[in-house]
Amino acid sequence: MDLELRHLRCLVAIADAGTFTDAAIELGVSQAAVSRSLMSLERILGIRLLHRTSRMITPTTAGLQVLARARQLLADADELVREATTGHTRLRIGHAWSAMGRHTAEFQRRWAAEHPGVELQLVRTNTTTGGLAEGLCDLAVVRSQVDLKRFGHATVGLERRYCALPADDPLATKRTVALEQLRDRTLAIDRRTGSTTVDLWPEGARPKLEYTQDVDDWLDLIAAGRCVGLTPHATVTHYRRDGVVYRPVRDAPPVDVHLIWHRQDPHPATQAAVELLTRLYREARPAAGGRRRTTARP
Repeated sequence: MDLELRHLRCLVAIADAGTFTDAAIELGVSQAAVSRSLMSLERILGIRLLHRTSRMITPTTAGLQVLARARQLLADADELVREATTGHTRLRIGHAWSAMGRHTAEFQRRWAAEHPGVELQLVRTNTTTGGLAEGLCDLAVVRSQVDLKRFGHATVGLERRYCALPADDPLATKRTVALEQLRDRTLAIDRRTGSTTVDLWPEGARPKLEYTQDVDDWLDLIAAGRCVGLTPHATVTHYRRDGVVYRPVRDAPPVDVHLIWHRQDPHPATQAAVELLTRLYREARPAAGGRRRTTARP
């Protein structure tokens, strides 16, 4: 006999209710059915799960371990059902670092007002696709190269590049920074999700590199004075850190901001999300987003 969720629900019900009779009432089955389910589970696992006396029922040591796992498995199963049944009434948007940057709060407010029937969730996942390839979201905001063969995408806006500097760095006193001024520094880069590469500098004039795992590591290295960083404007508004200052880079090209989705099975709200985020970038002042351009590819 294979292990089934009903076996686990029966065990949890007995442990929570304290008696077979109350567990049967909770599950809406007979007391005999509860007894059979528990015996089947103990037979499948080959261990005794409960100590039973005329006065009380208590889990065995092994039973406590199985109970903990059973509760988790049942919660996961319930979540799976909830996700499948809510379907298109929820839109999950993934991102690796800074969501929609300065537009994040306004996007959430306008979405709630314009699409009250579709719950919006933002999911931070430090992967190249912002959690899309991992199945953690329906859409993702990315600021790095996009696999156009694998995903549908829209370029919703542009963001100016900023240099992240230690607060006591001499360049922190400047209003703007040039790429040439960074060539002798060590540059912190997230290889998985970062938007910066050494191709911004000519060969022979490129900074040294130190690789980080996520935005917190990146900020820690900079605050400690070990590195500088290059990042889109979204990071400036999303991550304030003591010991780190941001200065615009006057000669660096802006960063494309994309929304990506599964080409073969897009969420019904995809176009609405593209249109709203594009509108927010268009409404932004040019100083924060650089030149304006929007292209979409289904």
